[in-house]
Amino acid sequence: MPGNSTGSGSRGEHLARPVAPGSDPPGRDEPAVTVVIVTRNRCALLLESLAAVSDQARPPNSVIVVDNASTDETVASVRAKFPEVRIAELPGNTGGAGGFAYGLALALAGGADLIWLMDDDTIPAPEALAALLDARRRWPGRRPALIASRVLWTDGREHPMNTPRAKPFATAAERAAAAAIACLPIRSASFVSVLIDAAVCRERGLPVADYFLWADDFEFTTRILRGNQGLLCPASVVVHKTATFGGTDTNPGPRFFYEVRNKIWTLRSRSALAVHERVLYGGATLRRWARTFARSRDRRGLARTLARGLAAGLRTRPRPTEEVFAALGVALPRHDTSG
Repeated sequence: MPGNSTGSGSRGEHLARPVAPGSDPPGRDEPAVTVVIVTRNRCALLLESLAAVSDQARPPNSVIVVDNASTDETVASVRAKFPEVRIAELPGNTGGAGGFAYGLALALAGGADLIWLMDDDTIPAPEALAALLDARRRWPGRRPALIASRVLWTDGREHPMNTPRAKPFATAAERAAAAAIACLPIRSASFVSVLIDAAVCRERGLPVADYFLWADDFEFTTRILRGNQGLLCPASVVVHKTATFGGTDTNPGPRFFYEVRNKIWTLRSRSALAVHERVLYGGATLRRWARTFARSRDRRGLARTLARGLAAGLRTRPRPTEEVFAALGVALPRHDTSG
């Protein structure tokens, strides 16, 4: 049965009592933090990531690994070296979008207050989680819906693939409040390292699994942050161990299809972005695609991929996430959505 696990037992079988968005659970000194990591066939990197998570100065309360049908020794290795980690084995590859949707549903069903999302090649510094929680505590008023880490590459440079988008219309008061706790207001973030308020996730929904990969984090985080506060916390540092340094607009190859289709899906949606934001980010997307073509070594192939992505983005809409998993014979974990 997909989703069977070790470590955390049957917590996911029960509905969690909802907590109001932007507040902490009553009668509890510290919010319960669940880590969700999505992986596929990157056992060595995953084990390094899990070791760094277990070495946090403020350890998380639980860890979930969603395995996207790995064919290597991933599952056996995690069970042997990290028996406390809950492993959810999916029967097919659902991409990052599906993996995070399933992991978030598990975390919500298990009663998490905060959910720390990261890729399997993310290595958090020992103080990464503590810094995120400290920024959350120090923010005045309603708690931020999302706080992102500063993402570096292996040589210490800022990773261009994971730079959060600054909030373009942040007020002077927002900027001042963020600066007072050494943070910046943001409008979107990547799944490489981001702390999500579970109550807001219950209210706004899961990532859209049909995105598979690319722009799934942009759609989800902009939807989470619409009307809510998001922060970049530079004191929380993680290393993203991608094979090469660069953004997703550097020689994307066939995966460019997902960038085009998914970005159009997002721009057509009314839940993530306001009208003026769709205009703003639509223009930014066109400039990004122009850079991609300028840097490509196979512009003819990229043009064919662009045409396929445009057709799919304009003629179709993403399937409901429950439908995506039902096609695999998997039921999403039950969780309260009353917010």
